[in-house]
Order: sequence, then structure tokens, then C-alpha cells
Amino acid sequence: MQSQQYVQQRRKFAAAFLAFIFILAAADMAEAGKKEKPEKKVKKSDCGEWQWSVCVPTSGDCGLGTREGTRTGAECKQTMKTQRCKIPCNWKKQFGAECKYQFQAWGECDLNTALKTRTGSLKRALHNADCQKTVTISKPCGKLTKPKPQESKKKKKEGKKQEKMLD
Repeated sequence: MQSQQYVQQRRKFAAAFLAFIFILAAADMAEAGKKEKPEKKVKKSDCGEWQWSVCVPTSGDCGLGTREGTRTGAECKQTMKTQRCKIPCNWKKQFGAECKYQFQAWGECDLNTALKTRTGSLKRALHNADCQKTVTISKPCGKLTKPKPQESKKKKKEGKKQEKMLD
């Protein structure tokens, strides 16, 4: 009886040992199957940075347009290219169509010049445009009128309801 147990234990040990060897062989094969990818070579280009012209609208003075880009370099494949661009129509064009400014409130009317002025500080420049940091604009004072006090919406609604009831 002991010999049968001994034989069974040996068989179990042999099976476990063979399974262990099989797992090691499979893992080794899996690693060998993976090819090491050579690292991509980084191209060192002697091309310069792109320099972009101002955006030129297709029609009018705002909207869709194009800009030209150029760069220098002995081995550059591309030295010129055209890019689509857009000039927002609500920007103050007198300071450059690619410069956006944040303006303060209008100042008091100067009675000597009959003008009022306000200052704007640069908020954003499109495509690295060359913009002034601050700008000042003026406009005629116009008539000095007092604004009408507005009725609240609730009062207006009540007035309309009363008119409907009278009709």
C-alpha cells in the first residue's frame, strides 16, 4: 500500500515539474516572439521658424482670408505655405485687424475739444501680430441727454393685463 502511495506521489511531482518546465518554456517563447523595435531617429532640421504675414481678407475688410508663411533653411523641403485665417468683423480695425483690446468706459467730455476718450489694453494678438500694448481712441461728445428711467418688467406686464381687461 505504501508503495502505491509512493508511486502516486512521484507521478504528481513529475506532472507538476513538467507543468513548471512547460510554463517557463512558453514564457521564454513569448519574449522571443517580441521583436525589439529600433528607436526612431529624431530628425534634426536646420529649418527656421515659420514667419507669418498678416491675414488678408478674401473680400471686404473682415471675414475669411489667407496668410503667407515663409521659413529659411538649406535642407527645408517646404519654405512657403498658405494658411487660412479669419479676421473677426467686430474688432477695432484702426489698431490692426489682428489685435484685440479691452477698453475702459468712456471718459468725461472735454469741453475744449468736444471729444471724449477711452483707453484700451491689449487683450489678445492673433498669430503673433505686432500690436501696441495700449491704445487711446476719441469720439465726439454728442448730445448730452438723460436716459429715461425704465419701468420694471413686472409693472409693464401688469399694465398690459389691465389694458386687455379693459378691451
